[in-house]
Amino acid sequence: MPTLSTTLTRPFSESIDRLGVLVAALVAVGLFSPFALFRANRIVPGTAQTLLEAMPGVGGLLAVALLAVAGLAAVIRTRASFRLMIGLGALLLLAVAIGLAANGLTPEGDKVSRIAPAVGFWLLVLGFGLLATDSVSRLRLSPLGRVGLLVAVAAAMAVILGSGLWSNLSVLREYANRADSFWREAGTHVALAVGSLLAAVIIGLPLGIFIHPRRRLRSWVSRGLTVIQTVPSIALFGLLIAPLAWVAANVPGAAAIGIAGIGAAPALLALFVYSLMPVVSNTLVGLDGVPAASNEAARGMGMTDGQRLLQVQLPLALPSILTAIRIVLVQNIGLATIAALIGGGGFGVFVFQGVGQTAMDLVLLGAVSTVALAFSAAVILDAVVELVSRKDQR
Repeated sequence: MPTLSTTLTRPFSESIDRLGVLVAALVAVGLFSPFALFRANRIVPGTAQTLLEAMPGVGGLLAVALLAVAGLAAVIRTRASFRLMIGLGALLLLAVAIGLAANGLTPEGDKVSRIAPAVGFWLLVLGFGLLATDSVSRLRLSPLGRVGLLVAVAAAMAVILGSGLWSNLSVLREYANRADSFWREAGTHVALAVGSLLAAVIIGLPLGIFIHPRRRLRSWVSRGLTVIQTVPSIALFGLLIAPLAWVAANVPGAAAIGIAGIGAAPALLALFVYSLMPVVSNTLVGLDGVPAASNEAARGMGMTDGQRLLQVQLPLALPSILTAIRIVLVQNIGLATIAALIGGGGFGVFVFQGVGQTAMDLVLLGAVSTVALAFSAAVILDAVVELVSRKDQR
């Protein structure tokens, strides 16, 4: 890996990192763009301020200088570990800076005004976020290393939140006003995403195993699931309202167990239907990928079809099945946001309430929570898939 000294002795064109040029451009634009937005209340237009205006004095100058140096350092092709340190360090600096800016802009004892990150802050986060993620990719961290990095970032966020540094940020004020409902909707969101996934695995895995050797049935089932997958999510949620309302009204006991035209039932059913195709498809792909020699060796050892399935085929197909689970869980975490439109709950409640009230901080509360949940699930399940794949290759 190149060091800083060897980089400087290279020809100029070889010393420049292309992604680093983009990062530096984002940093340059971000430093000259509004960093924070002050509003007298949650819905009125705000006053935009640059980083130096939001943090006047030595602190603001130091923050601008450090961010500028970090942006310039990203241009030079250096070790991935060094670039990761720059990216994470700059992101930490931005987290502290936006908290200090919010505290400085909030009048003493004021509980009505709102201070939100502006476009410059988000451009800086995007630039250094790209630098950090690219560095992680180049380092090729082990699965446990990636999970460890995720835990470290989550711990740093928990420390910042616990310190009260962000307490005057508008999104945290929205959270403070809705703390109880936030965690209730968070539980609903996770229940919808995980519950639909479990149902899809319980039904989709045996279905994939059953249709695998039956080519004609396999073709028909795959086509049917593909057609369902093409239906827009909002349309599918809406299409389920009428039949489930009829079931609740006409089937004894249906309403008692929660089946209704609106609410969690249609949301869970829609997410389950969307989850079936990836689970069935990846089960088929995994079983197709089992080497013929492995099957023949199992037959030669006198294994029955059931023994071959459980001891040979499914273990070899497991990485593909786990990949489907990762895809479905991340997909369902995102789609569960739409469930709020039909009373299903979840983080979408805050998103659509914010849209209706023209309160973008409320939208941000739901959207950022959804993204953080989906990203964490993807990192953890990616690590699980890679660990299982390595075990099978031994």
